[in-house]
Amino acid sequence: YAEQLVSHFPNQVFVLNHLAKPMIKGGEISRWRTAISALARHENVYCKLSGMVTEADWKNWNYEDFTPYVDIVFSSFGIDRVMFGSDWPVCDLAGGYGKVMDIVEKQVYSLSLDEQAKFWNTNATKCYKL
Repeated sequence: YAEQLVSHFPNQVFVLNHLAKPMIKGGEISRWRTAISALARHENVYCKLSGMVTEADWKNWNYEDFTPYVDIVFSSFGIDRVMFGSDWPVCDLAGGYGKVMDIVEKQVYSLSLDEQAKFWNTNATKCYKL
């Protein structure tokens, strides 16, 4: 339904929180990828890179668990429509703010400084008209 909604309101900006809550713990990626790709085709949709640890195995996740999901988000939305979100304090259930920052920093480290600025700041400023 989300894709239908955003297609009916092309002048309205939408933010997809928490990568749409993929089932990271179960490793489910195929249906999620299809849905993400469909939403990302709409230029009025941004994606917030947040909420990943609570979708993983709370006690036994590792950094590599998140990489395929992050890669799909960036390849689908592009660097101009992905932004950071901490999901604090909920993230404390599965690791805490510091670990969330570690995960995200490891994932975006390979981006250029310009791209990192977009991810950490510019995209949110543009999206929310700050």
